[in-house]
Amino acid sequence: MIRSVRSLRSLCFLAIALKLGAQARPVALRSAPITDVRYTLNFTTGLGVERSVEVGMTFAVSGRDPVVLSMPVWTPGSYEVNNWARFLSDFHATAKGKELRWDKSDPDTWRIYSDAPGEVKLQYRLKADTLDNAGNWARDEFALVNGTAAFLYPEGRPLEFPSQVTVSTEPAWRVVTGLPATGARTFTAPTYHELVDHPFFIGRFDVDSALVAGVWFRLSAYPEGSTTVGQRAKLLDQMKRVIPKQTQVFGDTPWRRYEMMQIAERGFGGMNALEHENSNVAIVEAEALDEDFVPSVYAHEIFHAFNVKRLRPIDLWPYRYEAAQPTSWLWVSEGITDYYADLSLLRGGVWKEPEFLGATQKKLEHLEATVPVALEDASLQTWLHVTDGTSDIYYDKGSLAGLALDILIRDATDNAGSLDDVFRELYANDFRQGRGFTPEEWWGAVSRAATGLKFTDFANRYVDGRDTYPMESWLAKAGWRIRADSTREARFGVSLSTDSLGVRVGMVDPNGAAAVGGVKANDLITAVDGISTGDPTWQRWRQKYSAREGAKVSVELLRDGKRLVAQVPVRISVLIERRIEPDPKASAKAQRVRQGILRGETSRDTNRH
Repeated sequence: MIRSVRSLRSLCFLAIALKLGAQARPVALRSAPITDVRYTLNFTTGLGVERSVEVGMTFAVSGRDPVVLSMPVWTPGSYEVNNWARFLSDFHATAKGKELRWDKSDPDTWRIYSDAPGEVKLQYRLKADTLDNAGNWARDEFALVNGTAAFLYPEGRPLEFPSQVTVSTEPAWRVVTGLPATGARTFTAPTYHELVDHPFFIGRFDVDSALVAGVWFRLSAYPEGSTTVGQRAKLLDQMKRVIPKQTQVFGDTPWRRYEMMQIAERGFGGMNALEHENSNVAIVEAEALDEDFVPSVYAHEIFHAFNVKRLRPIDLWPYRYEAAQPTSWLWVSEGITDYYADLSLLRGGVWKEPEFLGATQKKLEHLEATVPVALEDASLQTWLHVTDGTSDIYYDKGSLAGLALDILIRDATDNAGSLDDVFRELYANDFRQGRGFTPEEWWGAVSRAATGLKFTDFANRYVDGRDTYPMESWLAKAGWRIRADSTREARFGVSLSTDSLGVRVGMVDPNGAAAVGGVKANDLITAVDGISTGDPTWQRWRQKYSAREGAKVSVELLRDGKRLVAQVPVRISVLIERRIEPDPKASAKAQRVRQGILRGETSRDTNRH
């Protein structure tokens, strides 16, 4: 169902927030007003060794009413309750050099009793020993500090207050943040929202920069030496090609500079990143810096500077920090962002069409392997970290929904309109007007982009509903088809991973060939058919035995330090490989739609040329 009854949905969100947020505030809880707010971040070698950061806060009070200060429970963009106050200790409040009385009004809120008008100073310490790009993390010579996990705010008061942050650190260390500087290691923020949306890197790390569409992009990479000059130059060059294609969608470059903040960590096992207004923080496996997914993740996070940090659903406008803030629109905020990340890589020449279609096929396979779930439901329940495999499906399923909407709009208009038109309209009429978009505004913009075509059925079946996506039908309208090829191949029936000593057996199909031959989980395969698994050609046994079903293959193993030889029977499996490809029989209209998507153009653009 399209969400048209705002009051009913708001009550639903409130009920969920009370369950998830842990600290629902009493209505009467309200801080005395404070002014002249200043923060300090102190990080030195000694604090790095202790995995800690010190924070100071100074403000002025005009009376004796209690000042009530709270720590956020979550970080926008990271849809989970973290309760950042749990990392805070050694809290002190003073005025005119004397300790002030204070107590806790709830787990993440401090109530300070001032004796008289004047200046109040706070000091506290934050533990920073957990690697999380939404929180704080410290090493001997480096710290990542996130504002939502560091800075207190006055409870019950407007958050549009200005503030200043001064960083105190070792003289030789660097300080990088997206906040504007007003002095040496001093920065300013016009609102609390702005303050906490600009993380800090403090310490030793590499820095490179490049002009991208006339704006400076800076890449800060920790640890020093974790990336080569060539790797940093390559990534910045990729962003040079990607970002103009993203700004073209909105007709705007909304930042004066942009900070890419990267932590390379051995053993991390992949990559994740978190968006901010004019920056992002990425954590990536140190051995994977040259993998293709790295520019893809950055393209996703930079597009978030438009779609989420500026344009976002009304459920997330403004951000609230005291409890979970669920929305059923993450399929747009995250999923369609991922679609545009793929498009910008394609249109910028980092990818070619087969890579774009390959990424789309992987998303479709992920969707087909996941239990049916409505996009709205998947968006809402991400806060719960559900265990049925749907916790993040709104990314891939939402991305495919974005592709479908783009195709359907272009098909309805003979490529005169596109999904770009939807984002431009909402960006101008909602973000520019200082508000989030409503469901009616979203679907109204989609309909207008498609010259009046209604999308009620699409919303009911594929967003609020759990109907199977008719991908073949949608893709055909854009001149693509899904082609299935079947091959017969000998299979062991095990999952394998590379080990320093050979190939390690993971899961074993109890009915598979390896199980029949006595192979067990955690066995180390050192050779197959006499060929060492250290030899890149070892898997050629498949070709040799593909026509010899029932024959035996010698598999040499290490199990508990003992050498064994298993005789594994050849089992043949029929593998069906599907891929999306251009349809040579596509109509002229479908070819126009396809070219429009590939190039980021409509017939209006072509006519203007």
